[in-house]
Amino acid sequence: MLTYLFEYLENEYQLPGASLFGFLTFRSAMAIIFSLALATIYGKRIILFLQKKQIGETVRDLGLDGQKQKAGTPTMGGLIIIFATLIPVLLFAKLQNIYIILLIVTTLWMGIIGFIDDYIKIFKKNKDGLQGRFKVLGQVVLGLVVGATLYFHPQVTMRDHTKTMITENFTVVEVKGADIKSTMTTVPFFKNNELDYSSFISWMGDGFEAYTWLIFIPIIILIVTAVSNGANLTDGIDGLAAGSSAIIVITLGIFAWVSSNIIFSEYLDIMYIKGVEELVVFITAFAGALVGFLWYNAFPAQVFMGDTGSLTIGGVIAVIAIIVRKELLIPILCGIFFAESISVMVQVGYFKYTKNKYGEGKRVFLMAPLHHHYQKKGYHESKIVTRFWIIGILLAIVTIVTLKLR
Repeated sequence: MLTYLFEYLENEYQLPGASLFGFLTFRSAMAIIFSLALATIYGKRIILFLQKKQIGETVRDLGLDGQKQKAGTPTMGGLIIIFATLIPVLLFAKLQNIYIILLIVTTLWMGIIGFIDDYIKIFKKNKDGLQGRFKVLGQVVLGLVVGATLYFHPQVTMRDHTKTMITENFTVVEVKGADIKSTMTTVPFFKNNELDYSSFISWMGDGFEAYTWLIFIPIIILIVTAVSNGANLTDGIDGLAAGSSAIIVITLGIFAWVSSNIIFSEYLDIMYIKGVEELVVFITAFAGALVGFLWYNAFPAQVFMGDTGSLTIGGVIAVIAIIVRKELLIPILCGIFFAESISVMVQVGYFKYTKNKYGEGKRVFLMAPLHHHYQKKGYHESKIVTRFWIIGILLAIVTIVTLKLR
């Protein structure tokens, strides 16, 4: 909103300094400063409010060290992340941008689903929270909205590649690519690193491109659901989900910035996506909110994010990756989420496979998700979190390197 206000003041009254709001770097810097300040200053007040309302975590006895001490710690701390993200975005982002609208909808929608889940756990005394099928339904609805918007909305375009042509006079000219609707995405480690989802239905014959949404939207639904649940599983020990997510979104911010810059996108031979630069404002606000939340969530945690935070984080990360056409990099960039999810699937699957008539089965890990396995082995959770962060940073570097490593 401030962007429009100062744009008006500059045009009408030539207000000194008003032109700063026209610069992406300035708005992004202000977004991260505001989000950090809101999360750290008002975060404490939100925690005190949660304590006053006795919104505390009910901790199951899993036989882990230090587990009992966490009982009663305020949860629903994801409200801090949502609040500290949306306020700077509303102030400094261009709100008519379709990508900003999608991310605001994602944040609110997943936040509501997570809030309902936490509410049922705390106030209804139901440890299972919102039934799994309703969570998945909410994620599917979001994926459907995101996929349909990105496929059908006229503002969602990308720049076709610049082509070199030889004229009749044998002179070489460059023809700048036009803005086109496309379902192409980036494939890591390949020289021709672009995949068009429409190629999956090319067997349908002439005009098959018109039916690409039949494959595109289900893929988006799958990605949103998988990443959201992966973030939810990662939120198990102090600081792990918030710190890992901050690393991921900062990396996605780099992708968003280079994808919105014609010079860098041509140099790196990646897709130029018009309008995606506004994502940088949202991402900096989101990263600032995560780091600010980490101030209170680092060991020993004063607040837990709950599903209000973890489902929101996963949904936002998935949608950002999809918008910048880097969703196929998620298994690398979100490797921590991926490993946590795989550990649960392997554990459950192997247990069911080896289960005998007495209901007993074998386990691959001492406990799942993966971070609990290391807790069972005697590692302090601070050591586990720090090492997972280091792995997350390495994965982020590998992801960035894929821009040129083909």
